[in-house]
Amino acid sequence: MRHFFQKLLSAFLCLLFVSISYNSINAASITAPSIPKISFVTENGNGCELEKSDGYINAEISITNTDATDILENVSLKVRGNTTSLSWVKKKAFTFKFSKKKNVLGMGTGKKWALIANAFDPTLLRNYLAFETARELGLEYTSNQKFVELWVDGSFRGSYILYEPVQAGADRVDIDIDSNSGMNDFLVEYETETAMINESDTYFKAGDTRFIAQEPEDPDDAQLSYMQNILSDIIDTLKKGNEADIEEKVDIYSFVKYYLLNEYFKTYDFDVTSVFFYYKNGKLYAGPPWDYDLSMGNENAELSSERAKAANSPQDVFADKNLFVNIAKKTWFKNLVKAEYESHYNYFSKLHINGGILDSIRLTYNDTIQHNYNEAGWKVNKFWINIQRKPDSTYEENYAFLKDWLSQRNA
Repeated sequence: MRHFFQKLLSAFLCLLFVSISYNSINAASITAPSIPKISFVTENGNGCELEKSDGYINAEISITNTDATDILENVSLKVRGNTTSLSWVKKKAFTFKFSKKKNVLGMGTGKKWALIANAFDPTLLRNYLAFETARELGLEYTSNQKFVELWVDGSFRGSYILYEPVQAGADRVDIDIDSNSGMNDFLVEYETETAMINESDTYFKAGDTRFIAQEPEDPDDAQLSYMQNILSDIIDTLKKGNEADIEEKVDIYSFVKYYLLNEYFKTYDFDVTSVFFYYKNGKLYAGPPWDYDLSMGNENAELSSERAKAANSPQDVFADKNLFVNIAKKTWFKNLVKAEYESHYNYFSKLHINGGILDSIRLTYNDTIQHNYNEAGWKVNKFWINIQRKPDSTYEENYAFLKDWLSQRNA
């Protein structure tokens, strides 16, 4: 018996030592071995106070991969996003740019990269799950993603996801935006007129639909007219054409997959912003996907907005919006969506189950999720903006809500 108590005391002292050691280490050493580390040192040391209006600033970036390989470079850094960039949202998302293309964490080469904060999603998992699902569906040019931990001017900012932004490039959206004086392929973002205006963006309307010209990034009048004419014709065909007419002008299967992704997860922004389409080789394609923090029931059903109520509910049809407003109602299109859903049903049915896909993702990234709240100090129940669902007080409650919502959506 005495030997038993000696072993018990020894184990207790060992745990106490580990606890004291863990709590006494500095923020820079808390990164889990499986999570890459990104650190910015800004020119003026004010990175934690940056606002979107500050634009790009100079900074040095250090990226440490899980295999101990490093990148140390000068970059341009700015706050990114619309609602996520509001002054009172303190966990900011960032864009950073290298002077030359870099392969970052094995995600392909590019100058520009996006660090998404997931501030509005207390589980930190909705974006990751949506992009994994897009890959399951085979949506072309879906961004690679990596959970990372971020420091800015020595301050630990918590758990982020690194993404390739939606832009043209051999390792991004592979379209030809240079030939024929820039009047060949192009990339646009659907954005409703109620969305925030960014002075740096080029807006235009095709029919009654507003778009942002993403690639070419700064189109001249001829390029703008070219995109406007093509999209106006396609929108008119989506409204009035039959199946053969539509198939001639759009890539039906990208539309089917993109619709299914956004319908299943009920993405609040699907009638607002961050909805991309690209024109390639004479056809319009839907996607690639972007921005899923306000999805899967993470909308405030207490708002008077019918869209928020509809998005929050796991019932009913939701994504018959933007360029899908007409095609989603056509019987032949609905049949294609049903067939696509059926072919991936084994995947969808495992999203919410115990030990299923969501549980596996959480288990893999649980350490960095805990660091986000325990070490970086973000509050899991922080109600940042009125369109998000009011978070529950604990992580477990918020996670249980997400699993239950997915279970009801599946049913």
